[in-house]
Amino acid sequence: MATLVYNNHPARPVRPFNSVFNELLRDALPAATEPGKTFTPHTDILESKDGYQLVVAVPGVAKDSLHLDVEEGTLTIRGERKAPATNDENAPRFRRIETAYGTFARTFRLPDNVDAKAISAELNDGLLHVTVPFDTEKVAKYHIEVR
Repeated sequence: MATLVYNNHPARPVRPFNSVFNELLRDALPAATEPGKTFTPHTDILESKDGYQLVVAVPGVAKDSLHLDVEEGTLTIRGERKAPATNDENAPRFRRIETAYGTFARTFRLPDNVDAKAISAELNDGLLHVTVPFDTEKVAKYHIEVR
């Protein structure tokens, strides 16, 4: 039996539109020379049989400046990444800024089947790992047999 090859071109890597757009504008726009006041850290959310794992990229954020709160089914992660001091006359000045500084806050709506009291967090190598376990006491689905 013959195989029909309809696309014999090598696969090109797919890049998101915003990454292509950013590359086009990078040289056209002037570089930032003052750090921003806020930013949004990137977050990966994983699910396992035991619960959820949030991995928040917070490089340069001190452990004592991170605050996690749960209120009315919403997890809020707050913190601050301080910019290097440039007030002093002898301090180096920013010539170009490509990293983010300032305060941040991320909120995540928690499903009903998690145990909010058992949430834990650990900071390692600039990644905040937040473990959100399922509540084993709550039943998401239960079959009732008719007698």
